[in-house]
Amino acid sequence: MSLARAIATVGGFTMLSRLTGLAREMMIAHYLGAGAVADAFFVAFRFPNLFRSLFAEGAFNAAFVPLFTGKLTAEGKVEARDFAAQAFTAMAAVLAVFVAVTELFMPAAMLVLAPGFADVPGKMALTVELARICFPYLLFISLTALQAGVLNSLGRFAAAAGTPVLLNLTAMAGLWALAPFTATPGHALAWGTFAAGVVQFSWLMVAVRRTGMGLRPVRPRLSPEVKLLAKRIVPGAIGAGVYQVNILINTMIASTVANGAVSYLNYADRVNQLPLGVVGIAIGTALLPLLSRQLKAGEIEAARESQNRAMEVGLLRTLPAAAALMVLAVPVVRLLFERGSFGPAETAATAAALVAFAAGLPAYVLVKVLVPAFFARQDTATPVRVAGAAMAVNIALNLALVAPMAHVGMALATAIAAWFNVAALVVLLKRRGLFAIDARLRGRLPRIVAAAAAMAAVLSVALNLLAPLSVRPLGAALVVAVLLVVGLVAYGIAVHLLGAARLGELRAMLRRRR
Repeated sequence: MSLARAIATVGGFTMLSRLTGLAREMMIAHYLGAGAVADAFFVAFRFPNLFRSLFAEGAFNAAFVPLFTGKLTAEGKVEARDFAAQAFTAMAAVLAVFVAVTELFMPAAMLVLAPGFADVPGKMALTVELARICFPYLLFISLTALQAGVLNSLGRFAAAAGTPVLLNLTAMAGLWALAPFTATPGHALAWGTFAAGVVQFSWLMVAVRRTGMGLRPVRPRLSPEVKLLAKRIVPGAIGAGVYQVNILINTMIASTVANGAVSYLNYADRVNQLPLGVVGIAIGTALLPLLSRQLKAGEIEAARESQNRAMEVGLLRTLPAAAALMVLAVPVVRLLFERGSFGPAETAATAAALVAFAAGLPAYVLVKVLVPAFFARQDTATPVRVAGAAMAVNIALNLALVAPMAHVGMALATAIAAWFNVAALVVLLKRRGLFAIDARLRGRLPRIVAAAAAMAAVLSVALNLLAPLSVRPLGAALVVAVLLVVGLVAYGIAVHLLGAARLGELRAMLRRRR
């Protein structure tokens, strides 16, 4: 499968998962609003989600995929399956103990994660209760991530990319079905999240078995491969999860700002995650196994070509997405969330955070393109150092901007830290001769920027003309639909006139085989 087609496959399913994710957030906004219960659930769910992003999806895939791919290429399916089964057993054992211990110390963990909640009567106790319901989700989703790594290494991207859809659908079903019977809607959503972990794990278990690589628990054994995997996971956790760590720092500080600040950031981040997931995660998922195969075969120039094209595709899609989100933040947030317990004040606060997050959207995607160049070469230490510096920048900017800009300053700090991360990764790769912008990308990058700017200008004019119609829900839906069409047409024309991309080249990328 070609890189472009792999990106399209993962991106398509990820688009569906992000759309169902937005539907889930719309239900949450309706049932929970942006008050104490919503804050409590978002922090409770972020806790297992943080470890999933750091150790399961991020660092684990970065360490597991190159090792599994190398074993598959050099020794065949049987040896690769044995290695995966050993990793599966080790991960299950470690996580079972970790989940049990964390459940016992959950009050202390929540006090660290959201210290400001202790100042609101009952809010900390509610957060601890919801976190204890949600946290076992980590065990199931981590094992799901391992199975996804196996499928991705085999070039089977669809089943793994579709698992988040199951999370969203199951969580929504739990919220709708259980809310009338639980103490708060947050409890219903927490139980729905727990159930979603079981559903996702079961789904991929069947998918892996159909490939002939079914994973079953084996006798725990610290083989040299498992030791090497464990050694690479720890440093890779920070390198692959810097975005999530920055969001976590935002959560800690936001808990001390005002009631609802955590929710504003979460809703804004959810909207921002739509293009990030569709493009960034898709590129990172498809690029890592491809680079691993090319480098294993000694195809250095092919690996550089793959990285340049991944960067080109990423920027071609995310620069206009970032510009559109910044221009259309208010009508988009109003359309998605303003109903039930979510009112105009919440819309304004969330939209302001969305503008700040969107400024860093291209950077978040570029990190997904650059980090696999280290991981494919089995270097997990360098991204750790870069991520540590980026986190330091994020913390400093959070503390500097939170007073004058409140929660918006925290979103902006995350965006700036992401751009710092990109700059540092590019410098290090170029110094080592591992990356160089080719003539094609060098010539097209300014044209892509100009096309996105032209689209933003057209959208600004159109928004001013249509703004009076967006006050009511039906009008907001109509305005956003019209503006999306206008933006797509404007960007397509600008891309064509400026020579930022050619339709024939995009079709050729889709036809290109491995």
